[in-house]
Amino acid sequence: MAAAALLSLYFRITFIVCWICLVSAQDEGQFIYEGFNEAKLQIDPSVRIHQNGLLQLTNTSDIQRGHAFHPSPIKFNTSSTQSLSFSTSFVVSINSETPMFGGQGMAFVIAPSMDFSGAESGSYLGLFNISNNRLSTNHILAVELDTVQTPEFKDINGNHVGIDVNSLISNDSAPVTYFSVAEGKNISFNLESENAIEVWIDYRGVEKLLNVTIAPNGVQKPTRPLLSTYIDLSEILLDSMYVGFSASTGTRASDHYILGWSFNTSGQAQNLDKSKLPLPPPLRKTSEKFGESTIIIVVVVAVVVILIIIGGAVYIVRKKKYEEIYEDWEKEYGPQRISYKNLYKATKGFKDEELIGEGGSGKVYRGVLPSSGIQVAVKRVSHSSGQGMKQFVAEIVSMGKLRHRNLVQLRGYCRRRGELLLAYDFMPNGSLDKILYSDIRPNLNWFQRFQILRGVGYGLLYLHEEWEQVVLHRDIKPGNILLDADLNGKLGDFGLARLYDHGSLPETTNVAGTVGYVAPELIRTGQATTSTDVFSFGSFMLEVACGRRPVELQKVDLVVLVLDCWNRGAILDASDPKLEGLYVEEQMKLVLQLGMFCSHPNPATRPSMRQVVQYLDGEARFPDIPSNSNVIDIFKGSNEASSTVISFFSLLEGSSTSQTMSTMGSILEARGCPGEAGIGGALKDASGKILLLFSFYLGVMDSCSAEVHAILKACQLVSYNRSLVHCHISIISDSKSAVAWIKGKDFGHLSMTHLVYDVRNFLQDMVGLDILFKPRASNSLVNSLTKDGSANQGDKLQWGVF
Repeated sequence: MAAAALLSLYFRITFIVCWICLVSAQDEGQFIYEGFNEAKLQIDPSVRIHQNGLLQLTNTSDIQRGHAFHPSPIKFNTSSTQSLSFSTSFVVSINSETPMFGGQGMAFVIAPSMDFSGAESGSYLGLFNISNNRLSTNHILAVELDTVQTPEFKDINGNHVGIDVNSLISNDSAPVTYFSVAEGKNISFNLESENAIEVWIDYRGVEKLLNVTIAPNGVQKPTRPLLSTYIDLSEILLDSMYVGFSASTGTRASDHYILGWSFNTSGQAQNLDKSKLPLPPPLRKTSEKFGESTIIIVVVVAVVVILIIIGGAVYIVRKKKYEEIYEDWEKEYGPQRISYKNLYKATKGFKDEELIGEGGSGKVYRGVLPSSGIQVAVKRVSHSSGQGMKQFVAEIVSMGKLRHRNLVQLRGYCRRRGELLLAYDFMPNGSLDKILYSDIRPNLNWFQRFQILRGVGYGLLYLHEEWEQVVLHRDIKPGNILLDADLNGKLGDFGLARLYDHGSLPETTNVAGTVGYVAPELIRTGQATTSTDVFSFGSFMLEVACGRRPVELQKVDLVVLVLDCWNRGAILDASDPKLEGLYVEEQMKLVLQLGMFCSHPNPATRPSMRQVVQYLDGEARFPDIPSNSNVIDIFKGSNEASSTVISFFSLLEGSSTSQTMSTMGSILEARGCPGEAGIGGALKDASGKILLLFSFYLGVMDSCSAEVHAILKACQLVSYNRSLVHCHISIISDSKSAVAWIKGKDFGHLSMTHLVYDVRNFLQDMVGLDILFKPRASNSLVNSLTKDGSANQGDKLQWGVF
């Protein structure tokens, strides 16, 4: 009895020691499951462990996913490449009611977390989604057993094994085969079958080699692996990772079973005892569920459905739902073209909940491009497919090359019948008008508004003068000014924009734009210019400063309101009441007065965008124009018919000091006279009162005679285009003879020669002055205008650069 007791005690101690060793081995990264009844796996609620220990990840339900993980993290020595190794083997069974029509597949997974709640089912295998697929931050290694071919992920067929790193686009893949030594060749077999399948995965850190071997259950491990890929897992895995399985179904479904699993990080995984593994249930045969007649009906219906799907769905869905217009001449714009399918998916089918804006030219939707994950704003613009479409698309693609911090970048375009889709960078704070007219408190402060004006001004200057072509935006308004996360203003929506070469004239087009922002000469002539863009920018400046639209029902127009306040000597009264007087008075006054000049009905009165930016930056001082100035009188009469053409510079000359004149000169020099230069003078009496302002500019035409060019050369104009001279004369005095002389001249058709002599004769007849062009020895961009002789009655001629 004593001996029997001692023997019993010995066996108990031996069992405990073995059990401790087993637990210790598992803690050190080694475990084996021959059935899963006693395993404490971390599983999804939909995952089932059968009574016989069979682990079922999915059933034949559609759109399902299932996960099962070893509960404790495994320590991988990623700091040492040579010691980073692991070995695993497992037996699985994939069953479907209809062989070759099951789905989607399953995978062995090494991941930093067991939480895959955000993953999608179907072809994503429950591992990734559209947003995180292909992200290096995933740190996921998977070996997939894929039973459905997905072109999106470049699958080779619908029965393959693949090695995936952070993405479902496999690093390496191969059709399912195993090498038979007896036959000396690879033998193919199907993942979906009644027979179970065993998979061996081995990684040796010393060689950085990952081997995947597969064979039907019961076949000895083949001597040649199916996949053998060099990969450095130390750059992918973290020190602590979870190991397990993931499976999913889509519109095609299968039962995904795991019978047994062995894993080891310190050597070869233990062999599974096949006699201890649970058996999967037998395949459910169709004949058991349906009678013979039912099978015939199912087959007939299936054939009809397949024909309808192939003949109808492929043609109608793909050709109609994602139908695009793509012509041969668009091939050169391939990189800038985005497929309608991508835009459709990005905006979730252009659903109303993704709508972020709507205007006269189309609706704007928020979206995320599936290919890159970039947030975009997609605008749908109605457009006919006439002869102008080729030029329109060419201009849109050219604008995609624009690069400026104050312009919303165009990502690409797509063309469908009757509409054009434009994809821009998404701006999180939306359009300026939504914030400007919202009741949110606090509203935009003055500092933010002024910075937005400066930023948009810089963007417009880039379009007009600094890009390889002149870009006319044609629709500048708060609705097209978008704000990024830091409330920086960016000019967007180039759907109405037009391009032309520097030194040429823009073509006449249909009038486009928004009421209140359209220059009057554009309505008359249909010709958009940089000056018409300046008009829109002027209306925009006034709107930002005053907090109201240029034109509103049953209200005085904004320009009239500002002019009235200016005339009363209280121009600051026009400022936005929401600002509550919290602004820099000099800046507010500058914006209001400069906005008035920019939005003046007479295009010659408007400054260029370079001058506007210089004023906003403080590089040039805007003159102090008092309320009783003649300049304001000119605004009052600006809508009356007149043969007198008034320039922006002559207006400032009439109300400024000689210091302002030098400021104008510095602006011209800063511009470098790009295709435009001019000279002019101011005739004053002995008391300093201005009698006459005159100037003439070299515009842009290609019809000058050789005589004109000779005169330009003699005047040392070293930077000029072949041009027709435009003359601007402003009469400050009430001289009847001067008015009569001007009305008798058609300055728009004078040659340079005639103009020179007519100006000289006129001034000589009026005040006895002989005006000469006197060449300078220096390399000047402008010629000097000097007097030769003495003036009558003490009158004095002062000249200046305009």
